[in-house]
Amino acid sequence: MLHRLHPLKRTSRLLLQRHPPNLRRCFHSETVLSELEDRGFISAVTRREQLIGTLQASRQTVYSGIDPTARSLHVGHLLPMMCLVHFQLQGHHIIPLIGGATALIGDPSGRSAERPHLERAAVEEDMQKLTANVQTFFDRALAYAAKKRPSSQESYSTARVMNNIEWLGELGLLEFLRSTGIYARVNTMIARDSVQSRLKSQQGISFAEFSYQLLQAYDFFSLNKRAGCTIQIGGSDQWGNIIAGIELINRTTNSSTSGTSEGDRGFGITTPLLTTATGEKFGKSSGNAVWLDESFTSVFDFYQASHNFFMRTLDDDVGRYLRLFTLLPLSTIDDIVSKHQKHPQQRIAQKILADEVTELVHTVQGVKRAQAATKVLFETDLTDILANDVLHAFRGDTRLHFVNSNEIFGVPVAHLAVRYKLAPSNGAARALVSSGGLYLNGMAIVSGQVLSSRDLIDGNLVILRAGKSKHAIMSLA
Repeated sequence: MLHRLHPLKRTSRLLLQRHPPNLRRCFHSETVLSELEDRGFISAVTRREQLIGTLQASRQTVYSGIDPTARSLHVGHLLPMMCLVHFQLQGHHIIPLIGGATALIGDPSGRSAERPHLERAAVEEDMQKLTANVQTFFDRALAYAAKKRPSSQESYSTARVMNNIEWLGELGLLEFLRSTGIYARVNTMIARDSVQSRLKSQQGISFAEFSYQLLQAYDFFSLNKRAGCTIQIGGSDQWGNIIAGIELINRTTNSSTSGTSEGDRGFGITTPLLTTATGEKFGKSSGNAVWLDESFTSVFDFYQASHNFFMRTLDDDVGRYLRLFTLLPLSTIDDIVSKHQKHPQQRIAQKILADEVTELVHTVQGVKRAQAATKVLFETDLTDILANDVLHAFRGDTRLHFVNSNEIFGVPVAHLAVRYKLAPSNGAARALVSSGGLYLNGMAIVSGQVLSSRDLIDGNLVILRAGKSKHAIMSLA
């Protein structure tokens, strides 16, 4: 039976307070399901009461699929990944599954047109980078959890990153039809929302995409056999594919036991789709990707994107996002929201949210680096900046220049502005100085001012700014 759940149930939160998590007996259903409900993770769940009993009885294995159409996770992956983290923190085993095989087909769910076909070599190259990125995310999530929940000093099972190319890559057509095709009912497959929406479109749906739900079903079936996996997590657009997997597990199980059923096996949980302020799906395919890999989106850019996105968050939604994207205790989140409501113009909750998400993805050191970069670019008081933080924050940035002392000391600041492309000419630089628009370490310079060793920040840095947005950072080599 399908259960659609309302987030932020006060009764569930009270239940959590009466029964705090005990990681030595950590697979109590009240803990993990109530917390997921309280935090707004669950859009729908199959056979809820039976799932509660299963979670209560023993440690389970949970998986969620990742489409490797790029070399990095992006913020659109955060909801199902954070859902896995909560299961991991309550003692369950988790499997982030990279769809190395299914990416070659393309999932029609939530898409109005067929995805361009990907070359096998490109997918394989993406998978190597993505696997490392996924492992890094879960390692950092545990470090983040240890800081936010210091009383929970227990060892957790490591996330087991797998790839469905392991079984689908070796699966022959005849074997697939005999093992899976004989249990699939075409009328049921056609009735899926993802298929119906495409059938009604002008482009229709290809046989390859139509078969995608069977491949994902085979993933669940294979993980159930190989790793004892019993729960699949996905976005709400994955509901039909998840159900297909549960049906395959049960039909093959009942068939292998001569028709005697031991009860339905396998469970599905879907999470809400994250959307932008305009209602668009917030993910890579919508063209507004914020990547979790630093080589794709720098720590500073991630921090700024988080601030820009979450600072636009409506006051009514900020508490929901804090519950979804952080591991702050619910009582702490309630306090933050209460303080925010007293002074909404200060955007207290939104700032904390952006900092916490950056810490989750890039560690506390990443937050410090991003804050140092933000201070350099947007504040005027730069006296307490540490050179090492700035160098880390702007690593690889074209605004950072390594120089020798004889290249800059004794040189008019206006000339340096031209050299580092803050002004197009000496005349334009002098005009900037006259209008008070050229700054050295946050202070407007005067005509004829030259740079000296006394101007160094932390004995190493010089920061020039023209107007509000052009910067040059010089570091002694």
